[in-house]
Amino acid sequence: QLQLVESGGDLVQPGGSLRLSCAASGFTLDYYGIGWFRQAPGKEREGVSCISKSGGITKYTDSVKGRFTISRDNAKTTVYLQMNSLKPEDTAVYYCAAVRYSCSLGPQYYDYWGQGTQVTVSS
Repeated sequence: QLQLVESGGDLVQPGGSLRLSCAASGFTLDYYGIGWFRQAPGKEREGVSCISKSGGITKYTDSVKGRFTISRDNAKTTVYLQMNSLKPEDTAVYYCAAVRYSCSLGPQYYDYWGQGTQVTVSS
């Protein structure tokens, strides 16, 4: 069974950092682009970042450019989202998802989803 499991969410003060991990089981990540999405209460799910299967293409939504970095380690079947200079508006449940071959910030393209990890940025 194909599964994605997110971890690393926490409560952090504004300006702090977190690293989220997305671990795959039941399949290899080699043929999948991976996206990170977030959803705050009362808001639609938003594409944050994605990385292609080779790692050669990365995309970021404008609000996180320069602060977040996505990376992948296919040998460890894990994708990371390094989040620096966190702001209260980054508070949300963060999800990772897998799409065959591609990389997109549109959630409608993704086939497999994790259960999410909570990130709260507050003083």
